[in-house]
Amino acid sequence: MEREENLELLLTHYTELAPLRAELYRALEVLRSAFSAGGKLLVGGNGGSAADSEHMVGELMKSFAFRRSIPTAVRETLSAQGERGARVAAMLEGALPAIAITGHDALQSAFGNDGDWKFAMAQQVYGYGRAGDVLLAISTSGNSENVLNAAETARALGLKVIALTGKTGGALAKIADVALIVPRQETYRIQELHLPIYHALCLALETAFFGEDANK
Repeated sequence: MEREENLELLLTHYTELAPLRAELYRALEVLRSAFSAGGKLLVGGNGGSAADSEHMVGELMKSFAFRRSIPTAVRETLSAQGERGARVAAMLEGALPAIAITGHDALQSAFGNDGDWKFAMAQQVYGYGRAGDVLLAISTSGNSENVLNAAETARALGLKVIALTGKTGGALAKIADVALIVPRQETYRIQELHLPIYHALCLALETAFFGEDANK
């Protein structure tokens, strides 16, 4: 297993996560493989985990720890389109495609009104997901019905499922390809460890795709 500096720093700062080392590296490899093949990440959870989903997408879709350049060909094509194109080229940043399946209020409320809100995330996975993509399913208990429905849909479509959870991992950990079960019981304390985990994964991905070596 090749050493990844951001994951190792995470494990140094949060020693209670040491038992998750192998799963963290597996999660990184699943994500890295998906993005390398042109896939995307879908992320979903409830409450604070919904906020974490949006947070993670924000770190992936734009520069996080350092500036990300867009490909030269795209920059030159935009610049050739005139002054506005040149301004756009100067502002765009490299992105790792990620979608939070927690938003889209019109869709969520329509699905809840016409059917059952517990399947709204599953509907988004069905609409957005393609084989080779990844679903990061966040549930502190591992038993959130809407998250489980999304995970089952992802499996059926050929997506990899990464569970970010706590306690025993619940039903979600049992169906996930990778289960990151933090060793805490209270919801807020589980969430306290979820943030540094997904930050470390985002940093590792940014380094892999936009670091100095990646741009050579």
